[in-house]
Amino acid sequence: MSRLSPSASAKGAGFYEDILASVRHAAGLLKLDEALLAILVRPANEIEIHFPVRMDDDRIEMFTGWRVQHNNVLGLFYGGLRYDPVLDMEKCRGLSTLMTASCALTPVPFGGAMGGIRMEPSRYTITELERITRRFTYALGSNIGPEYDIISPDLNTQEQIMAWIQDTFLSTVPPQERQRCLHVVVGKPLEAGGSQGADIAAGESLALLVEAWAGEKGVPLDKTRFFIQGFGSLGAGAAKTLAAMGATLVAVEDDTGALAHPSGIDPAELLAHAGKHGGVRGFPKAKAIGHEDFLGTKAEIFIPAAIEDQITLQSVALLNVRLVVEGALHPVDRKADEVLAGRGIDVLPDILCNSGAAMVRYFEWLQNKRAERWEREEVLSRMRKRMLAAYSNVLESSRKLKTDLRLAAFAAALSSLEQVYVERGIYP
Repeated sequence: MSRLSPSASAKGAGFYEDILASVRHAAGLLKLDEALLAILVRPANEIEIHFPVRMDDDRIEMFTGWRVQHNNVLGLFYGGLRYDPVLDMEKCRGLSTLMTASCALTPVPFGGAMGGIRMEPSRYTITELERITRRFTYALGSNIGPEYDIISPDLNTQEQIMAWIQDTFLSTVPPQERQRCLHVVVGKPLEAGGSQGADIAAGESLALLVEAWAGEKGVPLDKTRFFIQGFGSLGAGAAKTLAAMGATLVAVEDDTGALAHPSGIDPAELLAHAGKHGGVRGFPKAKAIGHEDFLGTKAEIFIPAAIEDQITLQSVALLNVRLVVEGALHPVDRKADEVLAGRGIDVLPDILCNSGAAMVRYFEWLQNKRAERWEREEVLSRMRKRMLAAYSNVLESSRKLKTDLRLAAFAAALSSLEQVYVERGIYP
């Protein structure tokens, strides 16, 4: 297995079953109605699309893509679009379930969805990526929309991909409707209707949770060391904010390599290097280390912010920390999670850590819908307030149910969903 590649359990049913196991365990703690649980462990809609695209050399290549819409009882479907060579329906099911739970925690009035295309984007030119993106968007048709299913960036997609999706979707609606459909995607460039603050919100919300945990545990951040796997916008943003709070970054890993410096790494300098060289490898102010040495870094906090299933039963013993902060979705598999719990290592779960990004995407959607532009600090202030409320909600759930933070977070999310179903009933 290569560095920062998903384990076998991330490819297919094992990944989805891991997530469902947590849902079912939390439902058992709540004594959730079996009929409601049956609804929540299956997606509402599943779309699979096979579509042709003409390549630059004039040949035709076939692609497969998916959009899984898990649940919309709290609001519109919402979730990421990823370009991933090991993507399949089962992974989309699992990720869409996590998105439903994440939105329910805040609460953001969205339900969970996830989709993407099975492909390795580095194999294609920028013009081919544009055609692939536009053709997939056209094939999705009315299965997405600004008042139905909202797409956001995820693995190997970013604001340029969102702009292409937006433009393609707008070309399918009448001209007089186009200004009212800008919010079919979020995570757009500012010029296309994106939100101020979105570039740092995910990293800042992660750091805010760490600060709240440290305060609750009596851990001084100015004496705290942390290391991060993944140094994209989320990982780099969290590193910069935590460093500003006084914590020390001692090791980093991305898909180009791993490096460490026990006296500390300046996140801003490392980000500048990564931007110029395509990754952290070769940074002159830190020492290159191997993957196992990286995972064995002695520190208080580990932040896996890359991709799923990076900490497994085979690697979890390497960790020597007090806290794992799941910046990525499902970076710790179920068996490894049980080991961490047995060792008394806290885990801030993915559905909580990712709720900050969902909040700011919702704020972007709301600004587009109202034809408004919020100032950067207004966006971040609203996000901080909701994140701290969500963390308090999870802590209260943990104390009430006498369980760990992961199950407490799922239980809090399920409680929100249950309340709506009880009030609305189930038709017919």
